[in-house]
Order: sequence, then structure tokens, then C-alpha cells
Amino acid sequence: MLPKHQETLRKVRNTSSFSFSSIVKNGWAILGFLMIIFIFLLPVIRLIWLSITSEGELSLQLYLEVLTAPATWPVIKNTVWVVVFSSLLAIGMGVGMAWVMAYVNIRGKKWMNLFIFLPFIVPSYITTLAWVQFFGNNGPIDYLLESFPLGSISAPNLYSIQGIIFVLGISHYPLVYLFTVDVFRKIPRDLEQAANVSGASKRTVFLKIIFPMTLPGIAGGGLLAFLSNLDNFGIPAFLGIPANIRVLSTYIYEQIIGYGPSAFARASVLSVFLGIIALIGTLIQWFVVRKSNVNETAKRDMEPRYYLSPIWRSVAEIGIWSFLLVSSLVPFIVMAATSFIKAYGVSFKWENLSLKNYRYLLFEDQKVMQAVGNSLSLALITLVICAVVGTFLAYLRFKRNSITMRIVEMILTIPYALPGTVLALCMILMWVQPILGWKPGVYGTIWILLIAYITRFLVLQLRGSLTAFTQIDPTMEEAAQTAGASHLAKWSRILLPLLLPGVIGGALLVGLTALTELTVSSLLWSSGAETIGVVIFSFEQAGYSTYSTAFSSLIVLAILIGGVIFMWMENVWKKRVLRHHDSN
Repeated sequence: MLPKHQETLRKVRNTSSFSFSSIVKNGWAILGFLMIIFIFLLPVIRLIWLSITSEGELSLQLYLEVLTAPATWPVIKNTVWVVVFSSLLAIGMGVGMAWVMAYVNIRGKKWMNLFIFLPFIVPSYITTLAWVQFFGNNGPIDYLLESFPLGSISAPNLYSIQGIIFVLGISHYPLVYLFTVDVFRKIPRDLEQAANVSGASKRTVFLKIIFPMTLPGIAGGGLLAFLSNLDNFGIPAFLGIPANIRVLSTYIYEQIIGYGPSAFARASVLSVFLGIIALIGTLIQWFVVRKSNVNETAKRDMEPRYYLSPIWRSVAEIGIWSFLLVSSLVPFIVMAATSFIKAYGVSFKWENLSLKNYRYLLFEDQKVMQAVGNSLSLALITLVICAVVGTFLAYLRFKRNSITMRIVEMILTIPYALPGTVLALCMILMWVQPILGWKPGVYGTIWILLIAYITRFLVLQLRGSLTAFTQIDPTMEEAAQTAGASHLAKWSRILLPLLLPGVIGGALLVGLTALTELTVSSLLWSSGAETIGVVIFSFEQAGYSTYSTAFSSLIVLAILIGGVIFMWMENVWKKRVLRHHDSN
């Protein structure tokens, strides 16, 4: 037994050590929280501050000037018209496809799912080019109309509000499908059977049971499609700018690149309008999705509920495959074919085909390969940083579900919830001079793109990793601690093998999104810091459609090859983890 004075000294040392470690720990936590506010929240605050000040004083003069400008209200009208009707189109197609895939006894659903998500996986501006070639001169629709004259019917003009609505809707209907298909499957079959026994018609069952129970999922997917349509820059830019049709995202872009005396100030006001709409939609979507979680524990019923006769089933399958091929595959095939044409507008004949577009891109234009290198470097660095930081924050969020961590998650969500043009303006205002008197010189370099990508996409990794953590049984970690396993052994032998597929999935989503990003890059790129999206956009704006289609075809091919490799590696890893656990 220790003497009394030694026991007292030991307690004092332990207390001092505990206090010192607590101070250091809390100090790092406070520093990290301040950095998150500085990087993710302060740029938004600066944007708002610029919009409400005039000559250094608080004023709403800028709002008055913007709201009374003749061009503002037509832009707002176009924005509302495009976003609302494209969202309704996405909801109609997404819900209809989800109902068929969940309830009808059609075959080949696994492959159908792949084609449903293809328009969403491919960047929207590339999808736009594909549809332009599909409906354009010498495209298949134009060929059919010439071969079979149908009076005054002509190919649709995508360079119009209707064209923008169509491409936005067909690009984002997979979001609605993703939100609703599982909701349909989780509706208890017993409720439908009880209603049928009671004499209810199929129409009554749908209106009284199925539709009310799926409404949260439909609303959540519809609001997400609404936000995606509001945020989208590529489709309105590719189709709207040549036709002099402006929406808020493209109008903000034109204001910023105009570099007038009050261009940034006007753009900040327009950005506040757009940002408020997006944040309100994000909050509503979060609330609706949260309300819909009552069925999260319900088991998915994968069995069909409506059985068609062999003949009608074949008819339904032909109709679905026709829609999927036309909406997901044929436009990209047409785009790839167009990329071999020597000059835009010439007929698709053997003598007009050549590899000169690809030769120019791969061997002659140095900016193309430089853009590929820039995008790959930015995507890789963004992926690694987001994977490490996002997974660490997800672990803290999972282990300590405190108010502070919820606030951190909310702050990280803001840059992703804001439209890309708004975030780009935030980055400009922030990083020209982050602190009074300090000009780091990142604006006008590739570094501001890296900062913007990390700021925008970190929340994707946070949520992907958080989902992976929630799927792990907590007793496994507790058992490892009870057995005396070190932190390194616990992570390397238990947590990491189980987390890796989810973490890698989130990281690849971040990397792929950063690799093909256009909206933020269109306002932040500089000479020597061009990205893939910027180069394709520049080619199309300059009228070099054969170059833009050839470059887009290469990107789509790379995405498909990468997707196949990832699916193969994921299957190999799952088999390895299962063998490891079985052996133990």
C-alpha cells in the first residue's frame, strides 16, 4: 500500500494529466469547428453581406435595382417554368417506372435498372449533347421523317424551353425512381389483400392505400429532382444560351463573366434568390424524407403483385425496353457515331467518316490532354481528402450524436445544397481575400477549383461513410474492446473490411462528380486550369460540335469501363470478406 503523500501525489498527477489532455482535446475540437465555419460557412455569409451593402453601408438598394430591371422577371419566369414542369415530368416517369419495377412480373429487372440509371450517371451536359445529335440534322429522327414524310411534322427543337424541360426531366427521373421503388416494395401486401377482400376496386386500393403511403417517397424524390433541375447549369447553358433563353443559373453566369462595375453585386443578389429557393427546397426535402423513415424497418417485398399473361407481359417488356433504349442508350450511340463525321452537318456516309476528331483531341490540341490531367488530379486529390476527412467526421457523428456534430453536418450540407453558380461566386468573394490584408493568390489558379470541389463534395463522403457505419453491428466493436484489441487491430481487422465498400462507394461518387464537374468550374477556371467539362463546353459554344461529341464519347466510355471495374472489384472484395469471416 502506498504512503499517504505518494497516493495524494499520484492523484494530483492523474488529475493534471486528465485536465491537460482534455484541454488539448477540446482545443483541437474548437479549432476544427472554427475551420469548418471558415471554409464552409463564411463564403456564404460574405455573399449575403455583399448583396445587402452599398458603399460600405447596409442597404437593400441592390435588391431594388435587380427586381426593377427589365431582364429579371423574364429570367425568373423562365426558371419557374422550366424547373416546375421538368420536375413534374421527372416525377411522372420516375413514379411510373418504380410502380412497374416493384409490382409487375416483368423479366430482366436487373438490366433494366442499369439502363434507368445511365442518364443520371453520365454528366448532364454530355446527355444534352447526345439528345442534340439524336434530334439534330442527319440524326435518326430526321432520317425517319425524311424516309416516311408525315406532313408538317418535324424533329423537335431542343433549343427551346420545351427542349430544356424535356432533357432536364429525362436526366433526373432516376432520382424519383430511386426514392419511390423501395417505398412501393415496403407497402405491406396484407393491406392490399384486406382491401380486395372487402370489395375495394384496384383504383380504390391505389388511391386510398398505395398512393398515401408512397406520397413521402414521391415528395422526397420530386423535391430532389426539383433541386437538381434548379441547380443544373449544363442543360440550360447548352440549349438555352444559343437560343437566348436564360434561367437564373445561366443569368448569374453571364453577369459574372461580364465583369461590369456592379456585376458581382448584381450576381450576389440573384444568387441569394436562387440560394433561398434551393435551401427551402432542401429543408422541405429533408423533412419529408425524415417523415418517410417510418417504413425503414419494413422488409422489402421483392415478389410481383400484378401478374400479366405471357402475351401482355411480352408487350409490356417490349414497351419498357423501347423506352429505356431510346431514353438511355440510343442517344449516346448516335453521339458516338456523330463523333466520326468529318464536319458537322454532313450526311452520315462512309466517305464522310474519319478519325480526325479523335486525332485532334488526343494528339494535336494540348489543352484537351491538359484538361484531362487537371480533372484527374483534382478528382483524385478531392477523393482522398474527402475520404479521410469525411470518414473521420462520419465516425464522430456516429459515435457522438451531439448537437455540435449535427450543426457540423448542417454546415457541410450548405455548399452542396446551394446551386453551383452560387457556390462559385461564394468561392470568388471568399478566396480573393479570405482575411483582411491576406491575399493567398489562389483565385485564378487551379487551387481554387480544388478548394471549391472539397467544399462542395465533402458532404457526399460524410453521408456515404455514415451509412456504412450504421450498417455495422456495434457489438462487434464492443467485443473487440472487451477482448483487449488495440485501436489499430480493431480498425484493420474488423471495422475497415466492413466499412471499405461503403467508404469506397462514397469516395468514387465524389471522384466521379469532381471529374466531370462543370457548373462550379465554368466560373472558376483560368488559363492552364481548364477541366474536362470546361473544354467540352468551350467546344460547343465555339461551334466545334464534332470535337465536343468526340470528347464526350471518350468520357462516357471511360465512365462505363470504370463502373464495370468497380462492380468487379466490389464483388471480389465481398467474397474475400465473407471467406475471412467464415474462416474465423
